[in-house]
Parts: sequence; structure tokens; C-alpha cells
Amino acid sequence: MDEKIQEQTEEELSLKLFIVLTRALNSIKKRVEEDIKSLGLNPTEFAVLEMIYSKGEQPIQKIGEKVLIASSSITYVVDKLEKKKLIKRKACPKDRRITYATITQDGTDLMDAVFPKHKLAIKEICAGLTTDEKKVMIEQLKKLGYYAQNL
Repeated sequence: MDEKIQEQTEEELSLKLFIVLTRALNSIKKRVEEDIKSLGLNPTEFAVLEMIYSKGEQPIQKIGEKVLIASSSITYVVDKLEKKKLIKRKACPKDRRITYATITQDGTDLMDAVFPKHKLAIKEICAGLTTDEKKVMIEQLKKLGYYAQNL
């Protein structure tokens, strides 16, 4: 281990970890967003479309918490995706208060074409780590995230 890191206090190490995590996340997000924009969507539209593509129709009211965007933005994003004919709204037959977002054939065709390329781009972005390093990092970040969440 780096001698400098061994000499740092717990507070200094925690601050350094926060800074390194933040910078790494910003760099990764920037590259992923560039990839998404090259597909003709913005990151929020892509996140909503990808979730519906992967998980099937979703109540519009629940999409925000699942893709981590403000509930006030969901209607706007769904409207944009609907205008592009990538998703459509579908009323819930059992509860009129609930409206589902469902993917259209155009949306499915688009995702069938671009999602494999997107996964490859993310693989390339994360190629700085070995498979084993990725597994360890996933476990450590989950542990850190759960701990912070429960503070």
C-alpha cells in the first residue's frame, strides 16, 4: 500500500475516498452521457426508456424513484418520449389514478439496435478494472452505500 495513504488519519482517508469516488463517478458519467447523446437521446430519456425496455410497462408515478429523477420531471420526460413515439401511456383498468408507460414497437426497435452498443461502451469505460476488481468494488460500494443510507 502507498506509504502516504498509511500515514493518513481516518478523517483524511474518508475525505480522500469521497473525493476519489466523486471524481471517478463524474468521469464515468461524462463518458456514458456522451455515448447516450450519440444515440439521439438525453440521459434521462434513455434511463426511462431502458427501464421500460428491460422491466416492461411501469406506473408513471413510480418511474422517478426507480431511475433516480425528480417526480416533477417524469411527466416531461414521458411526454418527450411519447412525442418521439418510443413509449405510450396506458390507463390501468383497475385504478384510474394509475397510468402506465409502455414501450412501443419503435421504442423496442430503437433499444434492440442501440442497447447492445451502449453495453459495449460501458464495458469499454470500465475496462480499467479486471473482472475480479469489479466484483470487489461492487461489494465494497454496496456496503458503503447501505451504511451511509442507514446513518
